[in-house]
Amino acid sequence: MSVLMIFIDGLGLGDDDPAKNPLVTAPMPNLRRLLGGAPLTRALVPEPGACYETDQAVLVGVDSCLGVPGLPQSATGQTTMLSGVNAAAALGRHLSGLPTPTLVEILRQHSLFKQLRAAGCRATFANLFTAEYFEAVNSGRWRHSATTTALLSAGLPVRMLEDFQAGSAVFHDITGETLRARGYDVALVPPAEAGRRLARLTAEHEFTLFEHFLTDKAGHAQDWQAAGHWLSVLDAFLGGVLAEVDLDRTLLLIISDHGNVEDLSVRTHTENPVPAVLVGRGRRQVAARLKSLVDVTPAIVAWLNGGGALRG
Repeated sequence: MSVLMIFIDGLGLGDDDPAKNPLVTAPMPNLRRLLGGAPLTRALVPEPGACYETDQAVLVGVDSCLGVPGLPQSATGQTTMLSGVNAAAALGRHLSGLPTPTLVEILRQHSLFKQLRAAGCRATFANLFTAEYFEAVNSGRWRHSATTTALLSAGLPVRMLEDFQAGSAVFHDITGETLRARGYDVALVPPAEAGRRLARLTAEHEFTLFEHFLTDKAGHAQDWQAAGHWLSVLDAFLGGVLAEVDLDRTLLLIISDHGNVEDLSVRTHTENPVPAVLVGRGRRQVAARLKSLVDVTPAIVAWLNGGGALRG
């Protein structure tokens, strides 16, 4: 039994309005097939906690505001999602960007990866890291994200360029196109093949996480072309995952930390609920536990524990 969590940064449940929501206009046949042909919008789940079910998937509207005034942000939202601790409440505000010492400490103590490893669960982060990234961190020019902090807090290894070239890692852009643009001599990976790679990693672990954040970047830029491109890439990637993953033993969870790209009429994040799309084994049981980002880590741990995947 396993969980594959695909985290898509900055993807909320927006209006069914083609004038501002690219999820209405972007070709996303694989996601729409899961949702009975409908686009991923608030029309399906009009408020946090609402649930929409098809014969293949369950969609839940998940609260990202966390009871704290202001627009939801990445550092606090991701820390909450990956720890089960309301990081915005702990800080008294939403925090953008990268985790501060308070959030780092929450992740060091309560990281989902740390909880799973302590319980004897094989867990991994599928994303590729480069030596250039760690040089920037070690020199003080960059800091770890919440996802990376969550992984490192558990003492788990990272996947490097050689893993990507061997087919056992996925770059955050899925295809490697932005990696090539930075001068790396790597072959482009078709999105569907990248999805199959991720599914094969899932077969080797009880928990696998993949993170994509270019949706959030497109939302901040109000860039319709970029938004449409990355949503289409994500959908083809999802098609590859679904073609390869064993849904009789795997729960696929697609979730976000806050809204953004679903409303290109503004450059900011939104207060919209975020989608949790659940496919495969245990989708109804886990969906019933999801009301806000605080519930994500406890729901995953409880599901894996209830199914005997955790051995601690």
